Amino acid sequence: MSERILKKVCDSATEQVQIVRYSDANSTGRLFGGQLMQWVDIVAGVVGRRHSECEVTTAAIDNLSFLAPVYLGDTVVLRGCITQVGRTSMRVCVDTYKESRNMERTLVNRAHLVMVALDAGGVPCTVPGLES
Repeated sequence: MSERILKKVCDSATEQVQIVRYSDANSTGRLFGGQLMQWVDIVAGVVGRRHSECEVTTAAIDNLSFLAPVYLGDTVVLRGCITQVGRTSMRVCVDTYKESRNMERTLVNRAHLVMVALDAGGVPCTVPGLES
């Protein structure tokens, strides 16, 4: 039996930056929650692909907490990393920050997602373990 490959958290961590545009905001100038959810899902997908080295799908969103509003024109920074792995699944945490012009960051959202690795046939496949 071969030993399971181990990877570090930093091997798959990712960061995405967005500027909130008119199409991302509602009539009061606040970021649509659904738009933020889309960005969070994309970041979690990138983290999962980097860790597993294959395609992934979102199996669950355990938690999605909106802690503060984000407005039209704000800079949004999403940071994702692996927090736990199973046999075919990965738990990913995505923190979202509103970044001020002087680069100070305020946490506005924390989401926990479960991503499942898929082989070429779309069947769940084994993922590398997580180095402690």
